[in-house]
Amino acid sequence: MIRIILNGKKAHLDEIRAAVEVLRKESFNIEVRVTWEYGDARRFVEEASRESVKRIVAAGGDGTLNEVVNGLASLEKEKRPQLAILPLGTANDFATACAIPVYPLEALRLALEGESHPVDIVKANEKYFINVASGGFGAEVSAETPVQLKNFLGGGAYTLSAVLKALNYSHREGKLLAEGVELEGSALIAVVCNGRQAGGGQMLAPNAYIDDGLLDILVIIAFPLTDIAQVVQEVMDSENDGKYVKRFRSRWVESWPKSARSVNLDGEPYRSEHIRFEVIPGAIELILPKNCPCILKKDTNAKA
Repeated sequence: MIRIILNGKKAHLDEIRAAVEVLRKESFNIEVRVTWEYGDARRFVEEASRESVKRIVAAGGDGTLNEVVNGLASLEKEKRPQLAILPLGTANDFATACAIPVYPLEALRLALEGESHPVDIVKANEKYFINVASGGFGAEVSAETPVQLKNFLGGGAYTLSAVLKALNYSHREGKLLAEGVELEGSALIAVVCNGRQAGGGQMLAPNAYIDDGLLDILVIIAFPLTDIAQVVQEVMDSENDGKYVKRFRSRWVESWPKSARSVNLDGEPYRSEHIRFEVIPGAIELILPKNCPCILKKDTNAKA
C-alpha cells in the first residue's frame, strides 16, 4: 500500500486520477491525501507514520518534496515511511536527476514496485533539504521568477530570469568555511548540493551522489565582466577549480554573510545571518529506479 501526498494545485490533473484508477484495478492499495495549505504535507507525513503506512509518495514539485522531507526528518528514523516521488512541478530538478519517470502512471508504478535506497538529506540550521541550497544570485533568481513565467516557459523561465537579474546584480560579501576550506570576500553565488541540478535543469554538481555522505559545494567569486568567457569555461569544467569558480566536497559547510540574506532550500526561501549545512547520511529510504545515476552504492541495502 502507498499513500500519495498530493499538492492541491495539481489535484485537477486527469492523468493522475487515471493513473490511480489503472493501478487500483490491478489490485494495488492506493490512498490519497490532498494538501490545502502550507503545513498539510508535513502533517500528512506524521499521520502516515502514526498509522504505520510503510511508503508515501510526494506528488508535486520540489517545494512539496521539501515539505515532505522536513516532515520525515522530524520523525524518529525507525518511524519514517519510505519515500517515493511523483514529479508534478515546473522543474522537478531532483526527480529528473534521479531518472524518476515524469509520467504519473510510470512514476506511481515505480513507487509501488521499486526498491528503496538509504539516501542523505541536509540539515540547514533547523531546516532540511534533499537537493540543493543556493545563496546570493541563485536564491534571488528562484525566489523572484514569476509563477506565470514558470508555467509558460517551464525550466527555461529560470534561465531567462537569471539573465535579467544579472544585469542589475550586486555581489554579496561574506565568509564560508568547510573541511579544509576557508573563503572570504565577494561572491556571485554559493550553492550547497546534495543532488546534481537545480534552477530548471542547470547541472550544478554533475558528480554528486545522494548516498555518499558528502556535500558538493560550488562558489562563483565576483569577477569583472571582461572575464565572463573565462567564468563560463570554468563553470563547464566540473572537475577542477578555477580562478573564479571553486568546487569542493565536505561533510559540512558554514556560511556567514555580512548581513542576513535569503537562501533557497529546494525552492523554499530561508533567511538567516549564519547557516551551518550538515549532511545526514542515509536519513531516509527513497524509492529509485534501477541504475539511478545519483546513487553510488547501487548494490547495497536496497529494500523492496
